[in-house]
Amino acid sequence: MDYIRIRGARTHNLKNVDLDLPRHKLIVITGLSGSGKSSLAFDTLYAEGQRRYVESLSAYARQFLQLMEKPDVDLIEGLSPAISIEQKATSHNPRSTVGTVTEIHDYLRLLYARVGEPHCPDHHVPLASQTVSQMVDHVLALPEDTRVMILAPVIIGRKGENADLFEELRAQGFVRVRVDGEVFELDAVPKLEKNKKHTIEVVIDRLKVRADAQQRLAESFETALRHAEGRAIAVEMDADKEHWFSAKFACPVCSYSLPELEPRLFSFNNPMGACPKCDGLGEITFFDPKRVVAHPDISLAAGAIKGWDKRNQLYFQMLMSLAEHYGFAIELAFEDLPAKVQHVVLYGSGHDNIAFTYRSEKGTLFSREHPFEGIIPNLERRYRETDSSAVREELAKYQNNQCCPSCHGSRLRIEARNVFVGGKALFDINALALKDAAAFFDGLQVTGQKQAVAEKIVKEIRERVSFLNNVGLDYLCLARSADTLSGGEAQRIRLASQIGSGLTGVMYVLDEPSIGLHQRDNDRLLGTLMRLRDLGNSVIVVEHDEDAIRAADYLVDMGPGAGEHGGEVLVAGTPAEVAACEKSVTGAFLSGRRRIQAAEGHRPLDPERMLQLVGASGNNLKDATLDLPLGLLVCITGVSGSGKSTLINDTLYKIAARDLNRASEEPSPYREIKGLALLDKVINVDQSPIGRTPRSNPATYTGLFTPIRELFSGVPVSRERGYGPGRFSFNVKGGRCEACQGDGMIKVEMHFLPDIYVPCDVCHGKRYNRETLEVLYKGKNIHEVLGMTVEQAQGFFAAVPTVARKLQMLMDVGLGYIRLGQSATTLSGGEAQRVKLGLELSKRDTGRTLYILDEPTTGLHFHDIDLLLKVLQRLRENGNTVVVIEHNLDVIKTADWIIDLGPEGGAGGGTIIAQGTPEQVAANPVSHTGRYLAAMQQNKS
Repeated sequence: MDYIRIRGARTHNLKNVDLDLPRHKLIVITGLSGSGKSSLAFDTLYAEGQRRYVESLSAYARQFLQLMEKPDVDLIEGLSPAISIEQKATSHNPRSTVGTVTEIHDYLRLLYARVGEPHCPDHHVPLASQTVSQMVDHVLALPEDTRVMILAPVIIGRKGENADLFEELRAQGFVRVRVDGEVFELDAVPKLEKNKKHTIEVVIDRLKVRADAQQRLAESFETALRHAEGRAIAVEMDADKEHWFSAKFACPVCSYSLPELEPRLFSFNNPMGACPKCDGLGEITFFDPKRVVAHPDISLAAGAIKGWDKRNQLYFQMLMSLAEHYGFAIELAFEDLPAKVQHVVLYGSGHDNIAFTYRSEKGTLFSREHPFEGIIPNLERRYRETDSSAVREELAKYQNNQCCPSCHGSRLRIEARNVFVGGKALFDINALALKDAAAFFDGLQVTGQKQAVAEKIVKEIRERVSFLNNVGLDYLCLARSADTLSGGEAQRIRLASQIGSGLTGVMYVLDEPSIGLHQRDNDRLLGTLMRLRDLGNSVIVVEHDEDAIRAADYLVDMGPGAGEHGGEVLVAGTPAEVAACEKSVTGAFLSGRRRIQAAEGHRPLDPERMLQLVGASGNNLKDATLDLPLGLLVCITGVSGSGKSTLINDTLYKIAARDLNRASEEPSPYREIKGLALLDKVINVDQSPIGRTPRSNPATYTGLFTPIRELFSGVPVSRERGYGPGRFSFNVKGGRCEACQGDGMIKVEMHFLPDIYVPCDVCHGKRYNRETLEVLYKGKNIHEVLGMTVEQAQGFFAAVPTVARKLQMLMDVGLGYIRLGQSATTLSGGEAQRVKLGLELSKRDTGRTLYILDEPTTGLHFHDIDLLLKVLQRLRENGNTVVVIEHNLDVIKTADWIIDLGPEGGAGGGTIIAQGTPEQVAANPVSHTGRYLAAMQQNKS
């Protein structure tokens, strides 16, 4: 069968869709936000493909798999087993890294265990292990008649008289020992100094090297190894030259030795390999003095340290006694106290006893002498001893993370850190950018018997690293924690893993793989998707990127509108056929009939209104200085991994949030910031969900629901019955249906089949009890109002300014199709971001706000981007500053000012290489962004 036939698809807002999709092709599904793309790709095609596969398994296996809801569709034929690669972050587990997620770390562990060369951490010499036969052969290779003495080093560099040891050796029949390099008869050993380090070696045998001495040598070595924990020394008596041997991996200089290397020694998720100080996390949690002393500019008495001021009698009495003992003024600002006093207050008085005066509950005074514990040890002890999660949560506010001082962030114990392959330790390879790792493995040479073992492992590593490089992730390193990856990066890592698996005959469903990719990296990603297709797979991609749309073998355009105005296939065919279709919005943009217009002229830069961030050096930033013009729409651009998020989200936003919003997060390192006084608040509009439970919805998040409930409580019927606004909440008892607790649905667990949600048979899915639903406002009850789309509600509440203003803002950001009561968990990342943007727009702004948006065009069609730009320009018109991290050239060309980072990703980035108007950046020869902007300007002219 050459086609996937879909008949009568009605999932979510799909309107009886009939569609034939060619198999083994690259199919792109596009259309406005909310037009039904994901409903068709994920909730229909993928859900059915996965369900059919899972239902072919045994009932026992099915109970361990998450089953998707059966889609509402009449018929699907020609489906293959389906794999979905979505844009969710890989893992929030701090132990997951890029290396573990891609399984490259497992191959590296195997490589190091099989061909690694262990070294002594103190003397940096290779550890060696030999069999008895190898030791014998080594000695027999010496010139014939060489006089040799075989020694067993029983003590190396240890203090003591060791009289008992000599007695024991005598009893075992030994005659001579070498003590500190000098040979003595056991009966004539001088008394050793007790406090001096000594090295004692037992003389096992003395002989001349001859061919017939093989058996005698073997027995001597076996005796030596038995007595000296696997070590032996052969001394050439005339040349005074020593040969060290070890049956274990051991240092020839000291007693450091290793058992046989195993893969688990190189796993930071295994106690055998993890650093004992940080348990393999690479960082430790500590009580940060900067957080403990919240207000260093005021005195201890006034509350420099929360909980230790005048209001807390016990702790304050202790500080008073401390002040008396050390002679400092308790009314002096904490930062003005001598450094020694600050240290005593925070870390304790050590062995110094201090006379503390306490007041008992009855009011009598009594004294006690003891050392002062210190505020930070006090917090540590309380954190350790408490069983209360509330106390731990409160104390955690004073904690911070820092790189583990023992393993320096490598996560591994010292033994694993000192095993080398190709001159590099495992953590060195993990810290390399993937493009550098590829070069290292391409040039890796392993000689001798280990070559055959290494070749197979290195081949697998090379392949996997090259797949990651091909999807534009060459700037990541294997040690990068998985919870710091963006959704786009996580998706491309999974995509690379899939190509590595080499499956054929599979249907892959991808959700916007181009997110977070610069135009330069996009071409490589498209090449990867085509490679997946050429392996014999059907690749279905939900995408808005123009290059991806033009590269498709088959294009499906959904529409015509969003929500209930969408759900239809407007046109399906080649990109050229879609471009020629008059009713397709996508076609209009592809053919050039419609364009995203740049604003008329750019706003001029005001040199008086500048924010300067000096010396930002977080992650890969190289002492970057950011000059941010205020009151403009500023685009931060650069190739993937060039440092945009570190500069804006981790440094600028966290500094501004700390100083303007009183947030507690620590920014990445920087030297100073100037010009913050020109702003009064900072708002980060990101793509995180607006609520993690089905109870959260656009009405509750935007604050619309409060005035709506107040309207219902003001209706005559409500006043007669005494209903307040709380009566119309489905989160509290009173007005909600108690049978389903206001959910409207009841979950029925089916065990071996997908769990099903059935409408509550008491309220029939309406969430409220009968009495509450009898209250009508303009002929509608609260359930009917929550069922309205934003567009319908706008007409309904036109006379209520507080509600109408917020609804208008949701309309302005292109969300007229979502329902007020729609579960937050069903909103896409792009929709959640625009709900937040709508909420911020509806607030009265001061014209001195800094808005930060990270890739706001994610999930947006050309038409929606047009709407979004109008909103951002409106914010700017009011005098606010809008900073957008973006790769979309349509947005970049409309910016007033561009700041371009690069030139490359990872270690090759972290520098601001171009800034200015779009025209100025387009003329910059170093900037990749400039090159694509220039090409775009030429095409449009």
